[in-house]
Amino acid sequence: MGMELAGKQIGKRIRLERIFDRETGKTVIIPMDHGVTVGPIPGLTDMKEIINQVALGGANAIVIHKGIVTAGHRGGGPDVGLIIHLSGSTSLSPFPNTKTLVCTVEEAIKLGADAVSIHVNLGDENEREMLRDFGEVSKKALDWGMPLLAMVYPRGPKIKDSYDPDTIAHCARLGAELGADVVKVSYTGSEETFRKVVEGCPVPVVIAGGPKMNSDREVIEMVKGAIEAGGAGVSIGRNAFQHANPTKIVRAIAQVVHKNVSVEEALKELEG
Repeated sequence: MGMELAGKQIGKRIRLERIFDRETGKTVIIPMDHGVTVGPIPGLTDMKEIINQVALGGANAIVIHKGIVTAGHRGGGPDVGLIIHLSGSTSLSPFPNTKTLVCTVEEAIKLGADAVSIHVNLGDENEREMLRDFGEVSKKALDWGMPLLAMVYPRGPKIKDSYDPDTIAHCARLGAELGADVVKVSYTGSEETFRKVVEGCPVPVVIAGGPKMNSDREVIEMVKGAIEAGGAGVSIGRNAFQHANPTKIVRAIAQVVHKNVSVEEALKELEG
């Protein structure tokens, strides 16, 4: 039994090394699972091309659904970690915030995943179903030594402010409490408030990129604040793959995450 557990721990550690930089212990993840939610939006029509572009920029990993693995992952460009998303919902649904499991840990293993991810919306009317699914996925991930990324957001009738630091800290802590190896939450808006989120969560915390921002400076300042607060990296989608030059913006983000450069230095990366 001891040897079996040790083997799973080794397997998980090896997989995590494909997601987190070995030297910095941080990560730049580009989620591209939006096709299930909203369809083939700009930036996600040619999956092979966009995956190659963000990989060239130095992304450590991408998040995609199982069907895109054969259609687009590792299409000839630099290697990049593979996180397969296990849950989904659509904007066409009357319950768009209720996520349903659409893939299993075992399927992800067969497809060569380095990790799996699950999305939970706290405060949704069907929160209990998502928490139950989280528990089941967490158990399977532990059984197989598969790293689990939990995307946890506050979305529901009782949520007055979806960026409230205490609420975001609750989201992060729940992810850790239920067995996630990495938690993804929204940025709270400042280094000071986000530090409280990180301090209250015993596993690495990465920030979501949120809606498409108005400027590169806004994106870089958000990334810098999260890293200064002790964050373990980023999981930025639209602000990367919908950028005029995805490779350059990912490279600039990676400079902040892995080399802790200033905002001004990172913006110069975009000009070069």
